[in-house]
Amino acid sequence: MIEQNKAVKVINKYNGIVGYQVPELGVNRTFYPKESKNITFNELEKLSFLPGGESILKNYLEITDEDVIMELFNTKLEPEYHYSEEDVKTLLTTGSLDQFLDCLDFAP
Repeated sequence: MIEQNKAVKVINKYNGIVGYQVPELGVNRTFYPKESKNITFNELEKLSFLPGGESILKNYLEITDEDVIMELFNTKLEPEYHYSEEDVKTLLTTGSLDQFLDCLDFAP
């Protein structure tokens, strides 16, 4: 079990602004493109229970701690979840067709 006040690095991987509110905690956050913030596990957990919260965490923001990902989603996410912009560029220039198709199927 992860401590509620554990700080976790969260990065906006979306090429736009991502925001969310957690009314129970009085939190209103905005992430600009490529911005990272340290967010408590408690806040991430509460966000994951809100409508659309899990989608935000899986598709727009990147949680950098694998233990937190396992605790929140009860599963290990696909490796493409952690691909950086440079990883995608490398995939497009030197990767195989199978790697590219796999990325299209599983990347957020």
